[in-house]
This record gives sequence, structure tokens and C-alpha cells, in this order.
Amino acid sequence: MKRFWKGVSVVDGAVLLDGRPVKTPARAPLLAPSPALAEAIAGEWRAVGETIDPRTMPLTGFTNAAIDRVGADPASFAATLSSYAETDVLCYRAENPPELAARQADVWDPMLDWARHRYDVAFTVTAGIVHAAQPPETVARLSAAVAARTPFELAALSPLVTISGSLVAGLMIAERAIEADAAFDATHLDEIWQAELWGEDYLATENRTARRADFCAAARYLGLLA
Repeated sequence: MKRFWKGVSVVDGAVLLDGRPVKTPARAPLLAPSPALAEAIAGEWRAVGETIDPRTMPLTGFTNAAIDRVGADPASFAATLSSYAETDVLCYRAENPPELAARQADVWDPMLDWARHRYDVAFTVTAGIVHAAQPPETVARLSAAVAARTPFELAALSPLVTISGSLVAGLMIAERAIEADAAFDATHLDEIWQAELWGEDYLATENRTARRADFCAAARYLGLLA
């Protein structure tokens, strides 16, 4: 779609294009839950060139998803994210080499410690990739923490959890206990280790850069909700 508007404004959380409110793909009013988010979304629309490229408008995309998709059934959406409590990447450590296992412990143990203290939970940490069940109380408490989030928070939490493979990392970002870049590097530690060891692969690096951009955009969205 080509740009058809000249002016962008914000009124009571609604982004207006030449005085007309932006709507979601499902034709619902696009209403931001915070003034900071509304202004940031307006900034995306102001920055549009001759044509609209949704890839350059992640804040608009998250808000569309929150209203059209998550808001229709937030409980089911939260349950899907909560399932990562059973398979959090931070709980699966390398068996070899010892240097990688030591680095994982240095980076991941403090993250699990944060969750232990924050939610009063315990974790089963294992070596290898064979599934190790987490304590039912841990899964229940982390699931409750996810279920308590608003549809807007869930829409942004989703890429944080799915890209990282870690519910703990996503919750840490949501509670401002870790910066997005640090969380991304932590949860991609194995991939970064391999690149350091064998050298960067162009396509892998390009893919990781794109994932990092999506990850950091989701973290920024959560920050704008406050």
C-alpha cells in the first residue's frame, strides 16, 4: 500500500492519519494503552516513505496482534507461552566441551537464580538434550506469572520467549531485570560460541541479526507499556 496521508497525530491513545484513526487488520480501533506507546507508533507512521513496509513498523504490529489475536483469547495465548517453562533452554547444558559448559553456568545460573528468588521456584538442570521434567510447582507459578499479563504484554512476550527459547529470559525482560541485548546473547550463547570457535557464517550471522532486531523491538514495546 502506498502512503496516502500527510499528517500523523495522537488523540487519547489513537493514532490518526489526517484526522482518521488507524485500524487493525480486523478493523478494530488501534488504541495504545500508554501515551509513550501511542507516540512511538505514531513515529512509525510518520517515518513511512512512499510505501508501507510492515517490517519497519514492529510496534504497530505488536499492537495489532494484541488487539486482534491475543485479546480474543488471552488465556490460550498465555498457556502456549507457559509451556516453555517445561523446556527452558537455560536448564539444558552442554556435556562437552567443558569450556562451553562453564560459560553456560556463568551466564545462565544467575538468570535461574533470579527466577528462583522472584517466584520461589526450583529448577531441574540437566546435561544434554533429553527432556527433564520441571517441578509442577515451578510450572504452575511461572504459568501464573504469564497469565497475569495483559494482552499487550503477552503480544510482546511471545517473540521474546520463542526467539530465546527461555520463559525465564522473557520474564526477566518484562520485569526489567536484564537488558534485551544481554538476554539475547545469553540465550544464543551456544551459537555465539560456535561462531567464535569456527568463524562466522554469513547466512547464520544475517539470520541472528534479524532475530536480534525482532527480539529488541519486543523488549522496547514492553518498556513503552509502562
